[in-house]
Amino acid sequence: MRKLLCLSAGCAALLAALTIPSQGGAQELPRANPSPDDPSGGHPSSIMRHEAPSLRDLSQDDLFEMLKVAPNEASAKPAESELLRRFRESDSDTIDLFMGWASRAMNGEEWGAALDVLDRVVILDPGFAEGWNKRATAHFAQKEYGKSIADIERTLQIEPRHFGALVGLGMILRELDEKDEAIAAFKAALAIHPQLTEAREALEELEKEQAGQEI
Repeated sequence: MRKLLCLSAGCAALLAALTIPSQGGAQELPRANPSPDDPSGGHPSSIMRHEAPSLRDLSQDDLFEMLKVAPNEASAKPAESELLRRFRESDSDTIDLFMGWASRAMNGEEWGAALDVLDRVVILDPGFAEGWNKRATAHFAQKEYGKSIADIERTLQIEPRHFGALVGLGMILRELDEKDEAIAAFKAALAIHPQLTEAREALEELEKEQAGQEI
């Protein structure tokens, strides 16, 4: 337990760092010159109202901005799905193959086989954030919380805006009864992706628990 508490303290420092805007902070989508055929004037919210030619043409910063301005979960889904697709991109056929094997093993709850493959993934490409995130998920499923936290930290060092990893971190810290740190993790995830229902519900539950303890 002492080791896990030390790890969660390290996470607290990491979460504090994540409160500082990363990647140049929130960036506004490029504005097109207004034209008679474009009443929106190129405003970012116009992407939410009108179908974009292709989400794959947008920059990653643009997609994260779409998440922030999305008024509901359904409207956030296209940008979320595209970001998750990019997170999974490895630029390596070998790693893509290994990730597929790991996913199938995890779907069958063959955690040992999944970890064997994911160990190879993070060795082959330690800069591939999703490899660490996937391995963190496998460790979490086996209640290896310390190992999972360590892999999430590596994920967030590579991709600080990985909202899935932040939600996973919050879930682990909640399991460890580290409520303040769990709240910070869920808040960090929601600052990136405000329409994450799971994170919002978990945050509300924790805040109610904290309020009850303070009475």
